[in-house]
Amino acid sequence: MSKVRVHNFTISLDGFGTGAGQSENAPFGHAGERLHEWMFATRFWYEMGGAEGGTVGADHAFAAMHGHGFGAEIMGAGKFGPPGWQDDPGYKGAWGANPPFHTPVYVLTHRPRPSIEMEGGTTFHFLDAPPAEALQVAREAAGGQDVRLGGGPSVVRDFLTEGLVDHMHVVQVPILLGRGVRLWDGLESLEEAYDIEAVSTPSGVTHLTFTAKRR
Repeated sequence: MSKVRVHNFTISLDGFGTGAGQSENAPFGHAGERLHEWMFATRFWYEMGGAEGGTVGADHAFAAMHGHGFGAEIMGAGKFGPPGWQDDPGYKGAWGANPPFHTPVYVLTHRPRPSIEMEGGTTFHFLDAPPAEALQVAREAAGGQDVRLGGGPSVVRDFLTEGLVDHMHVVQVPILLGRGVRLWDGLESLEEAYDIEAVSTPSGVTHLTFTAKRR
């Protein structure tokens, strides 16, 4: 069976995966770009923008795993767009005409709408469904490949709560946000279900990998 994987999910020292006050001009609220600065120097990031260069150390190696072996993605409404996007029938996401997913993407929302076919193989589908049901749909679309769980923190937490995540890569950056949406709330004793490894890099971040123990 295909696996559910989380990659490059970045949190602050106090566990926030996004800041407060999200808007169209501030997708991560008051956190700005601080959560993801670790990635900007990597070759992975340069290649995402169609450029050459970038570092090839551990940060790049972890970041690059984001793109391998996926046939579908699941994301929350808050990742697809800023608060209020459901009121705009013409809204097509925050990534332009050719989003970086290149697979079917299932957006979890209580206000579904018709699917949107984009350039480059991405089609956004909108589901009002609990995690297990959404995963079943995504797995069928993935054709045997893995399903990427893209976030935000509430969606990742919901899937973790139901034991649906097989592998998770969390990047902890050395900043304190103080407010926003936290990843870990309600996940007491999560370590009992996962083998956890940590790798720190010169950029100051710690890469945490969670691999589900035999169920």
